[in-house]
Amino acid sequence: MVVTQENVAVNGSRKLSPQDIADALRDRIRSGALKPGDRLPTQAVLAEEFGVERGTVRQALKTLQGDGLLANVSKGSPPRVAAAPPPTTTAGVEPQASMVALAPRLAEAFSDPHVHIDVVSYTAETLMIALGEPVRLIHEGRIRPESISVRILLPSSDIDLAFPKPIEGEDKGGRVHQRWLTQRNAQGQVLRHNLRALRSSHGIDVEVTFRALPFTTPVKLYLLNGREALLAYYTVERSTLDVDSTEVEAYDAGGLASPLFSFEKGATQRDTAFVEESQKWFDALWATISTDLTLSW
Repeated sequence: MVVTQENVAVNGSRKLSPQDIADALRDRIRSGALKPGDRLPTQAVLAEEFGVERGTVRQALKTLQGDGLLANVSKGSPPRVAAAPPPTTTAGVEPQASMVALAPRLAEAFSDPHVHIDVVSYTAETLMIALGEPVRLIHEGRIRPESISVRILLPSSDIDLAFPKPIEGEDKGGRVHQRWLTQRNAQGQVLRHNLRALRSSHGIDVEVTFRALPFTTPVKLYLLNGREALLAYYTVERSTLDVDSTEVEAYDAGGLASPLFSFEKGATQRDTAFVEESQKWFDALWATISTDLTLSW
């Protein structure tokens, strides 16, 4: 099969890397330009097309082989596109609402003997609800972790939140802010209580820690055992809030229905990089600009 020239500047000032070539070939496979069973051009032909040495092409092909997209990669005959993409827990799965998608992922994470969950969120509502599933499985005796460590970053109560915000006028008396703060603290308290209860009921070593961020996070991020990152965006919309039995028109973001995107370490190189960089981002926030957070009713 003849592979058409990509719309890339192969003769430009920058030499293409093995990752650049792998990405270009990966796009051809995903688009159907290269179909399962098709044989790729020789390494010499690809090297000429992309303007690189054969060794660079060979590294790119090995990357695609590692991703399960190519078969029979060798210095001899050209490889073929694999018959099917590698099976993963996330490939081809459409993103679901956070409230729906998070619970089964947490249940799988809690099947490990040592559970490590890191969270960046606006409130703990979604996590509080989703944790009901693994807690239920623990009570039923279907899973039994030895330890559970949960670290949660939430916006500080001291900052001027980006949302919720009254659409017109000021937040008189800080009522909208206080509504959010009450929810943040109550949900965090319930979450911590439900997990700590596993100490006495099942002898599980549980640690739940909260810290405060000096900004309103525009995304929610869940890092599960260092293997999976789940990301959702908070979309700010016009909402009607019940504040002290009074309806207030405000800009707010509901997180329960936000689509949750999954990135799993080992699924692809990009997924792996996303998980690793997300963990670095969380650890940096935790160790630097976040502050102690005390939840009160």
